[in-house]
Amino acid sequence: MKSQDIRKQFLQFFESKEHLIVPSAPIVLKDDPTLMFNNSGMAQFKEYFLGNATPKSNRIADTQKCLRVSGKHNDLEDVGFDTYHHTMFEMLGNWSFGDYFKKDAINWAWQLLTEVYKIPKENLYVSVFEGNAEENVPFDQEAWDIWKELIDEDRIILGNKKDNFWEMGDQGPCGPCSEIHVDLRTETEKSQVSGKSLVNNDHPQVVEIWNNVFMEFNRKADGSLEKLPAQHVDTGMGFERLCMALQGKTSNYDTDVFTPLIEKVEQISGLKYTSNEVTNISEEQNKTNIAIRVIVDHVRAVAFAIADGQLPSNTGAGYVIRRILRRAIRYGFTFLKTKEPFIHQLVEVLANQMGEFFPEIKSQQQLVTNVIREEEASFLRTLEQGLQLLDKVVAETSGKEVSGEKVFELYDTFGFPKDLTALILKEKGYSFNETEFETELQKQKARSRAASEVSTEDWKVLIPGNVETFVGYDQTENNVKITRIRKVDSKKEGVLYQIVLDNTPFYPEGGGQVGDKGTLVSANETIEIIDTKKENNLILHFAKQLPENVEAGFVAKVNTDLRTSTSKNHSGTHLMHLALRNILGTHVEQKGSLVNPNYLRFDFSHFSKVSDEELRQVEASVNQQIEAQLQLVEYRNIPIKEALDKGAMALFGEKYGDNVRMIEFGESKELCGGIHVKNTADIWHFKIVSEGAVAAGIRRIEAITGDAVKDFYKNQEDTLSEIKEALKNPQDVLKSVVTLQEDNAKLKKQIEQLLKEKINGLKNNLQTEFTEVNGIQFLAKQVDLSMSSTKDLTQALGTAKENAFVFLASVEEGLPNIHCYISKELVAEKQLNAGNVIRELGKLIDGNGGGQPFFASGKGKNASGITEAINKTNDFLK
Repeated sequence: MKSQDIRKQFLQFFESKEHLIVPSAPIVLKDDPTLMFNNSGMAQFKEYFLGNATPKSNRIADTQKCLRVSGKHNDLEDVGFDTYHHTMFEMLGNWSFGDYFKKDAINWAWQLLTEVYKIPKENLYVSVFEGNAEENVPFDQEAWDIWKELIDEDRIILGNKKDNFWEMGDQGPCGPCSEIHVDLRTETEKSQVSGKSLVNNDHPQVVEIWNNVFMEFNRKADGSLEKLPAQHVDTGMGFERLCMALQGKTSNYDTDVFTPLIEKVEQISGLKYTSNEVTNISEEQNKTNIAIRVIVDHVRAVAFAIADGQLPSNTGAGYVIRRILRRAIRYGFTFLKTKEPFIHQLVEVLANQMGEFFPEIKSQQQLVTNVIREEEASFLRTLEQGLQLLDKVVAETSGKEVSGEKVFELYDTFGFPKDLTALILKEKGYSFNETEFETELQKQKARSRAASEVSTEDWKVLIPGNVETFVGYDQTENNVKITRIRKVDSKKEGVLYQIVLDNTPFYPEGGGQVGDKGTLVSANETIEIIDTKKENNLILHFAKQLPENVEAGFVAKVNTDLRTSTSKNHSGTHLMHLALRNILGTHVEQKGSLVNPNYLRFDFSHFSKVSDEELRQVEASVNQQIEAQLQLVEYRNIPIKEALDKGAMALFGEKYGDNVRMIEFGESKELCGGIHVKNTADIWHFKIVSEGAVAAGIRRIEAITGDAVKDFYKNQEDTLSEIKEALKNPQDVLKSVVTLQEDNAKLKKQIEQLLKEKINGLKNNLQTEFTEVNGIQFLAKQVDLSMSSTKDLTQALGTAKENAFVFLASVEEGLPNIHCYISKELVAEKQLNAGNVIRELGKLIDGNGGGQPFFASGKGKNASGITEAINKTNDFLK
């Protein structure tokens, strides 16, 4: 059975059980501050489990793209070494929100697996929760009784809290679960060892394929459990593992989920992958297999993340994506001997494979390909730099063990992987101190954990029920009551309080727009709101202190100055998006944005630098729309199909409901939940301040509107006045500047000529000052030159003499610099090393430096140390 058919049958089965089939949420989470990525099927339904929103159906089924590479669920380092761990995977799931419970969930799971998919019953084992006396949670008798009607009791396993009690996180909904495991071993293997003993023991052919979670409890901040008001079902079945079982394979990578990608890698690399059924493979072949598994797994994660709007970068979720891709590149570089970008060629295969169920990978195929190709080329250059740095580290090492700190520096600063370093060092006859490396790694992890550590108390509910509403489109001030509060303590921001209001005018951060700031005012006090965010459908108002009387009535007041500036920038973003599409082409799509009171930032797909003329056209187009005084037309709650039929643009990577808000300014029509001006004339003026590249095929524009433009032109005017004054107020400023530049160029040429003559004169004079020490032509001296000229003179003197050892120092702008040249024959015969000379003598000028054994340079902070450095140069000749 093909994987596409397996996926279809799952969805059709639950559709027949009256489940609403919903599309996968994006793999990248933009509006959930607690998660970077969708790491489970239930992530997009958290607000329903928490009771903060009502689902459109009490029964839902889907296939969800998931990514587990950060935080609590992190499988990255296992991927490739076994046959069933993945970074990105699909989670088939069916959900009940206060509707059916254990009986239907278990019976339907059994029916689908044994009657529809026809997995032999004798290959299946199930587990139920054994209970936990410490938490007063009993053995799951109900699940046991249901299962024993379907399967022999000797195939039912009792599971502990670790295996059979599922939790969303440290706090929140949780409950016992019942897993289904499949035994894919041969009959001979089954006769020798019972599958029951291998369940949950990391056996590659006895694996969990489905988990039925029964949400019964809420985990509180103090660790205690309380019963939820409604019981829910949350199930997840690993699609890749299911395909392995149904296609008669013993490895996920031997299924048609991965084989087309593997075949493409084989074609590119010229190397063969051996299936899991082949035994007694060589060590070399095993390394090839691991590398190919890493590559075909990782390209899926990276491609879907980029398609959903997350570009590789150096921070946050972007860094995780970059790290995954670099791991794949490095495995190809090391074990498949691929020295040129090639992973981007797999995107086409992936798009053809999965485009039917996940159309974003097909529509974003070109962008994904371009971004991955550029990332590959960039990291391959980094690998080359790393090799040079490693050569330098080896040259500086006495003995055969390299410092673990140096290896960590290569890893941390340059992204050079530890195992690749180990491999290269081994080839050179070296090793490195792994204990030192691990110590540095743990220090970094501790710093990272400390910086992100957050403790969150339970909600104190003042007004029960889901009563919160957002009124900020119409009001910036209104009477409110506090419905719930909680304390949050983080290392980064200290103690903050989250406040939820019954009806709030504060806009929560989302869609690129920053959250509102303002105040809560009562008869007795004023509380400052420093930020507003949304989490699990609750609008959270952040404050550094709580009101003395949280049950009082308040007036919520948005900071209208900040709100107004932000709205101008947000509406300007929409107008610019339209202008870019009209001027550059309809391939332009938003790939990210930031809208705050000071400026707007807009990332978009485009294949080349936007020319100055095109930028002028974009500016002119936006300002024409501003001058046209276009009135805001707002469709606040219309069906998404109707909005799209009206011409609204939907952005990839955004999650839209059945009903949406549409913003229209003339031809500009977008789905958007943000705050906007009532008329484009309110923007006053639009000015682009920068344009540049973010990634391959992605450009970024930063622009300003309103008062920021006034300030911009005022600064320009002030700068021009200062230039005029400096030039003695000429009539033609531009002509004066050009004349000044021409005069400066002439003077520079004269100075360069004089400097050359000075260096030649010094060279001739200094050649007579060499002395012979132990057969070495030696010179050590301070000269009155710039750093670059001193460096040139050192090399010129060194190359002019045989067996030369030259050490020159100078001072530029109060800071000392030193340079050392040693003839290559001295380096070879007497083991002299210019890098060592500079590192040792650099200490005397409070500096450092380095270079090659025959030439090195350094600089410092203490010019008074030069004399001692020159005097100690002789020590290296003994």
